[in-house]
Amino acid sequence: MTATVSQATLAVMRRRRTQKAIMKEIMGMVWTSPWWAGFLLFELYPMFAGLYVSFTKSGWGGAAPWIGLENYVTALTVDNLFWASLFRTFYYAFTVVPLGLAASLLAASILNQKIRGEGFFRTAFYIPSLMPAVALAVIWTWILNPKYGLLNQFLAIFGFPTPGWLHAQAWAMPALILMAVWGSFGGASMLIFLAALQSIPKDLFEACDLDGGSPGQKFRHITIPMISPAILFNLLMGIIGSFESFLYSFLAPETPGGPNFATYTLGLHIYTLGFQEGRMGYAAAVAWLLFLVILAVVLINYKISGRWVFMASLEEKGV
Repeated sequence: MTATVSQATLAVMRRRRTQKAIMKEIMGMVWTSPWWAGFLLFELYPMFAGLYVSFTKSGWGGAAPWIGLENYVTALTVDNLFWASLFRTFYYAFTVVPLGLAASLLAASILNQKIRGEGFFRTAFYIPSLMPAVALAVIWTWILNPKYGLLNQFLAIFGFPTPGWLHAQAWAMPALILMAVWGSFGGASMLIFLAALQSIPKDLFEACDLDGGSPGQKFRHITIPMISPAILFNLLMGIIGSFESFLYSFLAPETPGGPNFATYTLGLHIYTLGFQEGRMGYAAAVAWLLFLVILAVVLINYKISGRWVFMASLEEKGV
């Protein structure tokens, strides 16, 4: 009898645990439902709707006849601006990402030092990244003005050449790169690097000091391997953000993408096709081609990351 009661009690307890687990899952879904609703309505649905539109000859209104792969074939074989803007996007991304990573790591290394007033300096380094991108573009347009801009006036004091920056075809893209690198300095990448630097065990540096290691050797053989997961994360996020670049090339030059298409990136090409020319179907196809390019670049970098990313720290955290 006792054994029978015990088995029944155990069954009731298991059932109650199951019910509690189900209720926790339900409550978790309820509390996260605003995020799921926003994701489904404003991200997932528009993405697949855009995929459907990319196979049609859609405009601002009216019928949207199905044309299959015609938009993709046009982009890859007929549209010269597609390949030219894609090349400029690669040039922009492969310059901005490494320079931005180096600048963020430098800022994090400076703030990781035990100095007086470090809280103030951390705040001062981070606040500029909170500036709206539109305001940042307007300020840099003034700084880079070839006639009265602050940067050219500073260069002239020391006898350096004063480029035309955003007004010269050869200097327009370097000007955008300068703006983007400055915008990434002190932002989220710096905070991630700073957290990674502070998580490195101090005994590793002490052991290196006992072996007579130099600061350069400590940075190369300890710091870089230990923060390599953070480098990988910032690298992938930087690639995605730089390939989607649009705002600077739209606002900073006198004409969007100018002068003479020098800053005409693929993001600006998509905007021009969809919102200025009204070719929504073709713009959606180019956008999906850009998505595939970003996906390929990210997957390639993630695939080769096993050669240089120190995975022990990730395994310890259960990643």
